[in-house]
Amino acid sequence: MKQKNFYITTTLPYVNADPHIGFAKEIVEADVLARYHREKGEEVFFNTGVDEHGLKILKKAEELGIDPQVYCDQKAPEFDKLKSALNLSYNNFIRTTDAHHIEAAQEFWRRCEENGDIYKKNYSVKYCVGCELEKTESELVDGRCPLHPNAELELIEEENYFFKFSAYQEKLLALYEKNPEFVLPKKRFNEIKSFVERGLEDFSISRLKSKMSWGIQVPGDEEHVMYVWFDALVNYISALGWPDEKGNFEKFWPGVQVCGKDNLRQQSAMWQAMLLSAKVPNSKQVFVNGFITVDGQKMSKSIGNVISPLEMVEKFGVDATRYLLLSGASFGEDFDITWEKMTEKYNADLANGLGNLLSRVITLAENIAHEPKVEPLDSKGSTFGELIEKLELGKALEHIWKIIDEDNKFIGEKKPWELVKNNQAEFEKVMQKLLDDLSLISELLVPFMPDTAAKIKTALETKKVEPLFQRIK
Repeated sequence: MKQKNFYITTTLPYVNADPHIGFAKEIVEADVLARYHREKGEEVFFNTGVDEHGLKILKKAEELGIDPQVYCDQKAPEFDKLKSALNLSYNNFIRTTDAHHIEAAQEFWRRCEENGDIYKKNYSVKYCVGCELEKTESELVDGRCPLHPNAELELIEEENYFFKFSAYQEKLLALYEKNPEFVLPKKRFNEIKSFVERGLEDFSISRLKSKMSWGIQVPGDEEHVMYVWFDALVNYISALGWPDEKGNFEKFWPGVQVCGKDNLRQQSAMWQAMLLSAKVPNSKQVFVNGFITVDGQKMSKSIGNVISPLEMVEKFGVDATRYLLLSGASFGEDFDITWEKMTEKYNADLANGLGNLLSRVITLAENIAHEPKVEPLDSKGSTFGELIEKLELGKALEHIWKIIDEDNKFIGEKKPWELVKNNQAEFEKVMQKLLDDLSLISELLVPFMPDTAAKIKTALETKKVEPLFQRIK
C-alpha cells in the first residue's frame, strides 16, 4: 500500500512585531495535525516561516535607521525560536526574502500574466497598512479600519498592476460547491461564499518602487515591486520547491492551511483565484481561527494587555501552554483569556486532574504487572480522529479529560487503598482498568502534549512518578 503524504502550513506572520499568542495557537494547532498524521504512519511536510516584505516592514526599518534586509535578518530568528519554546515539529521555515522564494514568486507572476490576468491601470484607494489591504467605504467604521482603529488610512494614487480577481467568481463558487468542507468552520465558509457571490473586484498587485521599494521586483518592469500578498501567498508552494513540479511539490501539494479570520479572504478566495490563474491545483482545505482577546479586549501594547507565548511557557511550562492554547473555545470561535483563568484551568485540569490521577495510580500500582495495549492512534474511536482532522482540538481534549475525570471519580468510589488490604482480586481488577486508561490517555495525548505523553509512558513502565504539574498559586 502506497504511503500517504500530508502537507500543512501556517500563515506567515510579519516580522515587524513579536510573535503573539494568536499565531502561537495557530502553529500549535498545525503541529497537532502534523503529529497526528505522523502517528498514522504518513509522511508529513509542515511549513511555517515569516513574511518580510511590504510597507510596514519598510517603515519599521526606516524608523530604526537600518536596511530592511538587516532588520528582517535580526527579527526572523525570534519566530524560529518558537520551535523549541513550544516543542513544534515543523520541518521547513521559509522566509519571503529567500532566493528560491523570490524566483518562484516571479515565475508565478509570469504565469498569471501569460494567462491574461495581469494588467496595469491608474487607481486611487484607501489602504490599511496594518492589514496590508485596500479598504472600501463599506468596510470602514468612522472612516477607519475596524481591525486597526488607531492607524490612519493611507490614500494611494498611482499606476499599479492589477490581478483579474473579477474573472474568477464562477470558478471559485464551483470550487466551493465541489468541496463542501473546503473552509472550516462552516460559518467562515458561508462568509467567503457570500463575499464571492456579491461579485469580485480586481486587486492591486504592485507598488511603485519610488514610493515603496521593499518588495520583490516585478518581472520585466524595474519601476514596480510586487504587492506583499501576491508575493507572500506563493510561499505555500515555493516551500515545496515549486516551480519544479517534481520532488516535494508533486509529493505533498495540495495541502492544508491554517489561518486567522482576518486572513479568510486572502487564503480562501484571493490565493485560490491566483492558483487557478497560474494553473496550479487549489489548496486541499483552509482552517480559519477566531481571535484571542484578553479579558474581553483586543491585545494592544497601548492598553498593556499583551500576553506572549514565551511568558506563558515561563509560567506554565511547554505542554501546559500547548494545552491552554488548544482547550476552551470551539474551533473558529473567538477565545478570551486572562492570567487568572489560565491559572485556574491549569490547576483544575492539569495539576488536580491529570497529574493527580497519574500520581495516585502509580503509587498504588507499584507491585502490579501491567501490559499496555498499544494501538495506532487513529484506531482509538473514529470520533476522536474526526475531531482532530476537523481541528476541533478543544473537543478532542474534552474526550481525553472525560476519561481523566471519570477515573478520578472511580478511585474515590472504589477506594483501592482499602481493597488492597481486604480484597486483592478486586484491587487488581480496579488497578488494571486504571492502568489501561492511563496507557490510552498517554497515546491520545501524543499529538497535543508530547512530553507529558512520554512521561506517563515512562511512569507506567517504571512504576515511579515525578509530579507532572505542580500547582500554581
